[in-house]
Amino acid sequence: MNMTSTTSTPPEEVKPKARLKPPKDYGTYWTVSPVSIWMIVFFAIPLMLILVVSFMSRSSFGGIQTPFTIENYVRFFDPLYLKILWISCVMAFLTTVFCILLGYPFAYIIARAPEKYRNILLMLIIVPFWTNSLIRTYAWIVLLRTEGVINTILMKLGIITTPIAMLYNETSVVIGLIYTMLPFMILPLYASIEKLDKAYLEAAADLGAKPRVAFWKVTLPLTAPGIVAGSILVFIPSLGLFFIPDLMGGSKAVLIGNLIKNQFLTARDWPFGSAASIILMVLTLLLIMFYMWISKEKPRKEVV
Repeated sequence: MNMTSTTSTPPEEVKPKARLKPPKDYGTYWTVSPVSIWMIVFFAIPLMLILVVSFMSRSSFGGIQTPFTIENYVRFFDPLYLKILWISCVMAFLTTVFCILLGYPFAYIIARAPEKYRNILLMLIIVPFWTNSLIRTYAWIVLLRTEGVINTILMKLGIITTPIAMLYNETSVVIGLIYTMLPFMILPLYASIEKLDKAYLEAAADLGAKPRVAFWKVTLPLTAPGIVAGSILVFIPSLGLFFIPDLMGGSKAVLIGNLIKNQFLTARDWPFGSAASIILMVLTLLLIMFYMWISKEKPRKEVV
């Protein structure tokens, strides 16, 4: 009997199908490009120009000239300019502290107010932004000057016999800075307090903690990121503001912002003004890095 052997042919190799390339997402480019162009033209290029000018020299007629030098940075460490920087930091620190003391109760009241009133209260905080800050500063001058509203009322009431010098000193500058920067403290605090989970406070009350203890042990630590964010938003601009010390401090309050402004507009020493601007910017970046370091998310500690 003949056996017929059947040989099976190997199946054909299956060729992998060519993968189709996904279409390019041009939406991202159209979204990012305007912002990138804006930052390059109005931030990066001017910053590079200031950096280059800071290493140049002032000419005899107030211009800029070569050779390149680091003399402008060395000059900034003169005791006179370091004192101005120190006074600026102290006044910015005082402004930040008073903004925390005044802003935290405001933010807490708004965050704990009925929901139908929150938007109204927030609007009252934002309303000052609708008026030019120079106009608001002049309003404080009308209030604080020797013949101003406050002195006039106090003298008519017989509380004082001679006007009080409330203007053109460092105290008036701090008042102006607090008034200008207070909304920048209230808004981050409100955001931090508003999202605070009330369950933590209820747990603290169940464990026998009094409201004062619950505030110090629970509310304040959990809202610390808002305090830090508001402090950065207040401290850094307070260093650079120059119109408030000019208008409310006169010649008795010269801050780093006034120094930089005077170097560009009065002394015509653009290289030194640019060097001072770069140093102030480095100080600002260090503060922002400090904020990013301490605001890193850490494991929550149990509240006992």
